[in-house]
Amino acid sequence: MPKLYGENAPTRKPEWLKIRLHKSDTFAEVARIVREHSLHTICSSGRCPNKAECWSKRTATFMILGDVCTRGCRFCATKTGKPLPPNPVEPQEVAESVKLMGLRHVVVTSVTRDDLADGGAAHWAQTVEAIKAKNPNATIELLIPDLDAEPASLEVVMASKPDIIGHNIETVERLTPVVRAKATYRTSLAALRYMSEHGVTTKSGLMVGLGESEEEVLQTLRDLRDAGVKIVTLGQYLRPSEEQVPVAEYVTPEMFERYRQQALDMGFSHCASGPLVRSSYLADEALSSIKATR
Repeated sequence: MPKLYGENAPTRKPEWLKIRLHKSDTFAEVARIVREHSLHTICSSGRCPNKAECWSKRTATFMILGDVCTRGCRFCATKTGKPLPPNPVEPQEVAESVKLMGLRHVVVTSVTRDDLADGGAAHWAQTVEAIKAKNPNATIELLIPDLDAEPASLEVVMASKPDIIGHNIETVERLTPVVRAKATYRTSLAALRYMSEHGVTTKSGLMVGLGESEEEVLQTLRDLRDAGVKIVTLGQYLRPSEEQVPVAEYVTPEMFERYRQQALDMGFSHCASGPLVRSSYLADEALSSIKATR
């Protein structure tokens, strides 16, 4: 029987979760630009373990629409409450940051904004358009909330034509009501399916180590593939603080490789699977894989 999250939770992290730095001259240059211009990336504020590797490849992730989420998912340390109105100059600020950093591939994510009638869709589209105007050679990937799977909101984002639109399923269906707030497994699938059916290259990701079984992970992968998702990521859930749900288990690198192989066998064009993999990990490589199969 699969465990509930936190049941017999491990007390120590295994060796394979130690971060190995991949610093280079390019990383140092990007880091200097970020520091000197006080640029904000989720890579730094989220303490991503892959920051050095991604910045060395000129890939970075920005978070828009503020830092206060209208939902309170139990795996996430983002502040929950009443957000401020969207910053009207933010799209231009992000575009300028992308230009200063010389990014080849930019990932944009956000908090969930249920307080906005369109979920922030118009702001998303304005951000993509601003990035394109100042960085015509950069490729763009979005990691959006579910937008309640509303076609009108999804259409606004899709019309800006980013290269990839991602939305994370986060966990298996059984654990979704326990781990996520308001979001439902089926709503996430509906949003991904709608975009896939309208020609968008879609991406999703899930965390493991919350107490799910192998079969539940495989069923989630099958559901994502049936929804038309082409790119998938799997990574270890790591508890941000004592306020979030505990880790149920640390999944071995061998199991992550098993998941990767099975995902590819299911027909995904690209799968990044590993203990330290996060949604935007080596995102440019995923896009290259997609282009290579066209």
